[in-house]
Amino acid sequence: MWNIPNTLTTFRLLLIPVFAVLFYLPYSWAFFAAAFIFWLAAVTDILDGYLARKLQQSTPFGAFLDPVADKVMVSVALVMLATFYQNVFVTIATVIIISREIVISALREWMAEQGKRSNVAVSNMGKIKTAAQMLAIMGLIWQYAPWMITLSYALLAIATLLTVTSMLSYLYAAKSELTKS
Repeated sequence: MWNIPNTLTTFRLLLIPVFAVLFYLPYSWAFFAAAFIFWLAAVTDILDGYLARKLQQSTPFGAFLDPVADKVMVSVALVMLATFYQNVFVTIATVIIISREIVISALREWMAEQGKRSNVAVSNMGKIKTAAQMLAIMGLIWQYAPWMITLSYALLAIATLLTVTSMLSYLYAAKSELTKS
């Protein structure tokens, strides 16, 4: 059960409270530190998947925990950003992204029960969405300069559009199972 990929995933979960504390510290360096921790979590996400495949260390525990760690880290960051920015755009993007994650997680679980899990496997669009989302979140956390915030808003818009598009794609792929009598 404990191997390098699972250790990285667990480490990512442990970074969540560190990230939250840093984000709220009243120091000039706090946003950079919180963005760095979020970046570190994103890197461990990439690394644990790569190592699980490369070292042939995939486990059921890792397959369960990895998406949980991803979704919790992103959800926590988005809720904190929606609270911080207090504007309709970030709030709506947060609601859409978190809602999509819940819907697709439930859909994947249900499709697995139907023996059709491969119909809703992770797509390339999902990977592009994740990259845009991670970069947007990092930029909105760091807030280094006005151009970074503007770019992050644009990336968040792209991530939100891809979120909706990929959700519709997954639902369409599951349509035949969902509409059975």
